Amino acid sequence: MKLKVQNRDVLGKKVKKLRKEGLIPLVVYGKSIEAPLHLTCDRVEFIKLYKKVGVSTPITLEGDGIEQMVLINDMQLDPVSDILLHVDFIAIKKGEKVSTEVNIVLTGEAPIEKNGEYQIQLLKDTIEVEAIPSKLPKEITVDISNIDDAASTIHLSDIKMPTGVELISDADQALITVSKLGGSGDESEEDVNPAGEEQTEESKEEAAE
Repeated sequence: MKLKVQNRDVLGKKVKKLRKEGLIPLVVYGKSIEAPLHLTCDRVEFIKLYKKVGVSTPITLEGDGIEQMVLINDMQLDPVSDILLHVDFIAIKKGEKVSTEVNIVLTGEAPIEKNGEYQIQLLKDTIEVEAIPSKLPKEITVDISNIDDAASTIHLSDIKMPTGVELISDADQALITVSKLGGSGDESEEDVNPAGEEQTEESKEEAAE
């Protein structure tokens, strides 16, 4: 997958002007490059690409003499509007192993849920894996069609990794459990837009000047 980018010399608070023009400030870090790359890309084009590939699929940045393979490392959103403000990439090399977070997707229907008394709980949305870029999966699927016992627990060690992919997360961690409906239901929702995120982004930009 390819993303067209442009070099930029606008840093710090001045990047607000770029956002008004429909551009996203980008920074590429990594051991394989001499210094961070400060770039921009079209917001709409990036969002289209992100929806298609997610965070674990290698992307090639192209433009202005640049051709760099990367993975998405971090995306910063406006805490109020949810508008994408900034993207950090990590530079990678073809054939060299890299670790990244991969989404967990459940497949099938669990028999334990059919009576309406129990529900499947996914404890982790992502797991960390390692592979060469061409082997990195977009997602890891877990079949729940055999879960028919309220005491069932699936650990990361129970998940079969695709060929060429190594699990980095702790294999002893529980991934899926069964809970009785009508319980406490104390599921905290992760705050994806913490207050002060805009300030964090600006601080990072100013530090790079």
